[in-house]
Amino acid sequence: MKLELNDSSLLKTKAFINGQWVEGDAGDRFPVLNPATGAVVAEIASVGQAETARAIAAADAAMQSWKALPAGQRSEVLERWHGLIIDNIDDLAAIMTIEQGKPVFESKGEVLYGASYLKWFAEEGKRIYGDILPSASDRRSIVIKQPVGVVAAITPWNFPNAMITRKAAPALAAGCAIVLKPAGETPLSALALAELADRAGLPAGLFNVLPSARSSSVGGEMTSNPTVKKLTFTGSTPVGKLLMKQCADTVKRTSMELGGNAPVIIFDDADLDLAVKGALISKYRNSGQTCICANRLLVQEGIYDAFVEKFAAAVKEFRLGFGFDADTTHGPVVSAKALGDIDTIVQSAIKQGANVVTGGKPSTLGNCFYEPTILTDVNDSMDIFSQEIFGPVAPVFKFSTEEQAIAMANDTEFGLAAYVFTENVGRIWRVSEGIEYGMVGVNETAISSEVIPFGGVKESGQGREGSKYGLDDYLETKYICMGGLQR
Repeated sequence: MKLELNDSSLLKTKAFINGQWVEGDAGDRFPVLNPATGAVVAEIASVGQAETARAIAAADAAMQSWKALPAGQRSEVLERWHGLIIDNIDDLAAIMTIEQGKPVFESKGEVLYGASYLKWFAEEGKRIYGDILPSASDRRSIVIKQPVGVVAAITPWNFPNAMITRKAAPALAAGCAIVLKPAGETPLSALALAELADRAGLPAGLFNVLPSARSSSVGGEMTSNPTVKKLTFTGSTPVGKLLMKQCADTVKRTSMELGGNAPVIIFDDADLDLAVKGALISKYRNSGQTCICANRLLVQEGIYDAFVEKFAAAVKEFRLGFGFDADTTHGPVVSAKALGDIDTIVQSAIKQGANVVTGGKPSTLGNCFYEPTILTDVNDSMDIFSQEIFGPVAPVFKFSTEEQAIAMANDTEFGLAAYVFTENVGRIWRVSEGIEYGMVGVNETAISSEVIPFGGVKESGQGREGSKYGLDDYLETKYICMGGLQR
């Protein structure tokens, strides 16, 4: 399957450092594979510690003049970048589909979602306010906010466009520079964004992209280099914990969007059709490879059987296939290893007594395709209750009371997103306040946008991305005391 683009110059295979496309010092390259076919899409330059150090130095130099610009001028560059992304949506979606696997309609949706952060923070960057604090003495207390400094970012493969703009947009709007390491599975989307940023007039050094097959070399320099003042990471909880430890020696600011174990709690009084629709969207979008996707469906016993029947009927209508095929609803998972991890979880649950309603095994389409799966007869003593599945597998648990549902939802170290379906207003408040999650969707699972504060609690992370709160992680608060004003 050959990648055909309207603008072939968007397919970049070198690192982007200080406004230049460069090879790694050692000349190493690594392959990017199409998960639908296993074919090599491109060979990408692989950088290491030395190149990362140079990118950090370039970022630090570039931001000295960038942060001094009026916010409106920074905004104009972000607006131009946004416009170029929209103009090139078809090519960006094609690049994403061939390296990540999701159907092209989902890829286009992600490109629009990613672009929305540039639009949002182009405006929010003009609204970085300070304060003058009241004082009874001969002085004035002034609070201003300044860019935190050079930002290092490490992004995942499941949303290879939007997870970049969600970090780069607020960082740049605040006056920072950013050094990015994209996931090794999906560097092409990041490099295409760099090309469009360059075309938009973003000054050299402000946005650097470091593809690498040696993650520890790049990450080690990012976490140890004192010029980097903040690290932002989206990925697994174990890796996030390691990065936080590594950042401790230089006391960097960190923001972490880590693992999830999202419950969808469906009560007897819920609109059943609405709950089924919401659970389908949440669980199977991006073939279940979403940190906020439904990981546990908790259904009250009075509607359990009816829910499973409707849910299964809808899942059986899905069509697995290649992302560019018009009738495909769901594509492959990102790699053969990911498929193996998913199948291990499913087979373990079956051995522990789970019943397969549909799916339950790899598809014959290819090494990265897994059948959309529903499991019943599961309970909270099984391993699958506490595991983040990250695949198209929906275990449906049964509960009796509201108190039991809240306890089951909270019985996890994670706390990213949760969803509640009920028509009872009192229950909406009790459950929303009682469950320990950073985000709660009530009768809705499509909760993410550029205007909301995205983030979790407990071991799902720290900090928020998007919304008016999204700039806070990229700003330092400075207090200035002005005395002797009566002289």
